[in-house]
Amino acid sequence: MPRIRLQTLVPAPVAACFDLSLSVDAHTASMARSRERAIGPVTSGVLGPGESVTWRARHFGIPFTMTSRIVVHEPPHRFVDQQVSGPFAHWWHEHRFEAHDAGTLMTDLVEYASPLGPLGRVVDRLVLTSYLARLLTVRNEWIAGHLGRVAD
Repeated sequence: MPRIRLQTLVPAPVAACFDLSLSVDAHTASMARSRERAIGPVTSGVLGPGESVTWRARHFGIPFTMTSRIVVHEPPHRFVDQQVSGPFAHWWHEHRFEAHDAGTLMTDLVEYASPLGPLGRVVDRLVLTSYLARLLTVRNEWIAGHLGRVAD
């Protein structure tokens, strides 16, 4: 199963990073390129424990719909979202937030599995893992940039 680990230093307090990372509106703004948007049941605001959001987006020119739920919520240091339904055979994304001298160290840990067995594993290796890491990087850079401006 592919795993992605990404760390981002954000010049802002842990609680601000935690809250913005759970914001449906912030996620939508950070994913403008893929036109990701929430279509239900929560469509704006900050997600809480047990809440779900269904995203509609276009990746590789193909429309996708994915519903994820907040299955772990430990403010302000950790939360986990997990796919309930969608394109992956498995999707689990842990978000960690640790105090750092320069603000907050955000760590994303993602485990996923593509459908289609051996063909899916080839797609993961050739394309999908790096593509997903780039999406996470874009989201985290948006968060860092937004909170960095707020902190100034």
